[in-house]
Amino acid sequence: MKVGYIQFKPIFGEKKRNIQRALRFLERSVKEDADLMVLPELFNTGYVFRSRDEVERLSEEIPNGETTRVLARFAEENSLCIVAGICERNRDKFYNSAVLIQQDGKISVYRKAHLFYKEKIWFSPGDTQFSVYDIGCARIGIMICYDWFFPEAIRVLSLKGAEIICHPSNLILPYCQTAMLGAAIQNRVFIITANRVGSERGVNFTGRSQIVAPNMSILAQSGEKVEEIRIVEIDPKDADSKRITELNDLWSDRRIDLYKPLLT
Repeated sequence: MKVGYIQFKPIFGEKKRNIQRALRFLERSVKEDADLMVLPELFNTGYVFRSRDEVERLSEEIPNGETTRVLARFAEENSLCIVAGICERNRDKFYNSAVLIQQDGKISVYRKAHLFYKEKIWFSPGDTQFSVYDIGCARIGIMICYDWFFPEAIRVLSLKGAEIICHPSNLILPYCQTAMLGAAIQNRVFIITANRVGSERGVNFTGRSQIVAPNMSILAQSGEKVEEIRIVEIDPKDADSKRITELNDLWSDRRIDLYKPLLT
């Protein structure tokens, strides 16, 4: 299958413009026969909120909001699976969410579990599980940006059978891209990190979106400032074997009896 990411610079508050730019990138991905595309965190709104009024004005419901409806129509018309970060409104709460839209238009949502810095002012912590979705050509899981700091997130998704971890991000710290190499081999999964570029209200984003293989190979990586799509061909089944040697298996070698402190 062919998987990829979109790295670009959203303009804060300009939802229609950001959606249209994303669609143009997605159109290019269709021409390259992509099966799965990952967009950055909060791609449709921008990241640096300064008031609750901004959050209320720019948030939208899933699946009835404009962004989800537009992406769902595109996904279904082009048999493309899309994972995209969205500012979600659900009743009186707001979430930093990622919407998964499958090729048949089926919609699922993941809400960011671990909120970073001032996200804690505007968003509620996610109340969804770390779920795995069978999209036909692969099994995928989702985490958002700062979730990566918590190895339990990727481990849970991997234990549930995820072959690909989709990672919409707005990274501002320099650590993630390197850390994902270790996470990929420790869990034997593919990881697609879709980061944004540019500056927004004094916050600088690091770019360097990437696709990492279960053997730590970097299959694609963008620069710090460039806006682009990258697509590579992978075999998701490469993530199914957890065998390290003929006598070692990543899952069966675990010492669960020693891990009880993780539950506290």
